[in-house]
Amino acid sequence: MFQPHPEDRLHLRLHRARSVVLTAQELVEIRAAQRTFEGAYMRTALSQFSFALIILKIFTSEFYAIGALFAVYGVTVMVCAVYRRYEGNRQFFSTTDSAGKTSSKFRTCNNSVLLLTVLSLGAYIGLLILTWNLAT
Repeated sequence: MFQPHPEDRLHLRLHRARSVVLTAQELVEIRAAQRTFEGAYMRTALSQFSFALIILKIFTSEFYAIGALFAVYGVTVMVCAVYRRYEGNRQFFSTTDSAGKTSSKFRTCNNSVLLLTVLSLGAYIGLLILTWNLAT
């Protein structure tokens, strides 16, 4: 209840994350990371929604399960994009723990990549099962 705001624990050049003024190079770096990663996840989610809509509109009712699978996969990719953004906000700042020790490590977003890999494998396995059921 009386916890400090999470952005008050993140620092860059001795400034809190909410009040830091970034240099031009830091802004370029952050924008490049957003374009590369966050944009890619959102574009993937939108393409999955589009593909699901095409399947649901063009094909017969036997293919509705495949369309629903791609729609659910699009939602999970979008959730992964939100999680990636949450993790990415912590890349450029250093943190201070409760003992006052400051640590600044650059950490890649392995968790979001692992999450998207597991979700993709699950979606592809589900697609194979649904396609197999259509053939039989």
